[in-house]
Amino acid sequence: MKLQGKTAIITGAGRDIGRACAMHLAKEGANVAINYFSSNDGADSAVKEIIAAGGKAFALQGDLSTQQGADDLVAKTVSEFGSVDILVNNSGGLVARKTIMEMTLEHWQTVMDLNLTSTFLMVKASLPHMSSGVIVNLASQAGRDGGGPGSVPYAASKGAVMTMTRGLAKELGPNIRVNAICPGMIDTDFHNVHTKPEVRKMVENAAPVKRQGSSDDVANLVTYLASDGSAFITGANIDINGGMLFS
Repeated sequence: MKLQGKTAIITGAGRDIGRACAMHLAKEGANVAINYFSSNDGADSAVKEIIAAGGKAFALQGDLSTQQGADDLVAKTVSEFGSVDILVNNSGGLVARKTIMEMTLEHWQTVMDLNLTSTFLMVKASLPHMSSGVIVNLASQAGRDGGGPGSVPYAASKGAVMTMTRGLAKELGPNIRVNAICPGMIDTDFHNVHTKPEVRKMVENAAPVKRQGSSDDVANLVTYLASDGSAFITGANIDINGGMLFS
């Protein structure tokens, strides 16, 4: 197993991409700390499945856009497993589609905190416990192309995560590698809530691979970036979109 003895924190891991990442990393031998905000059923079932398979895991609820939420998650991880080797910053969201003229400052700040501030807080809280290791940030295709209608703050926050990734790679190397991935249309609750079915079908038909991505597709890439197989990759923002956008 590629990650035997390593400890991984995965944020927003109660469902979809985050949960898939937790399961894949555990399958490769990592001890897994699962953060969730409201998806307790998915988080609890993931822990049960990992333990049943012989792995180690726990789930902890927390709001990672707050200092307390980030500090509590890292403290419990270190208490349970001794260190942090892998940090997957997956928590975030769009909240709602609003044009600039429709949105309030509160909405803008909420989206920024969910996607960008949470990443900053988790990195800062984890670093004292990472003598070496890997950070994988979840950015988005929206960070490259500006996103769909009503998603300016989301796209801006993800673009900032991409730039933050490059800066952190320079600051934290050579002992800690930092990369981000930029998912396109992935079949998750994000698009169930925020994207019309006809738009999803149009994107699916236009993609060279003729399908939407899956959470497992993304988790496979995260697992690779967390492993020594990607030892010469850092500061990269890697597209995973079925060919819908070439960067």
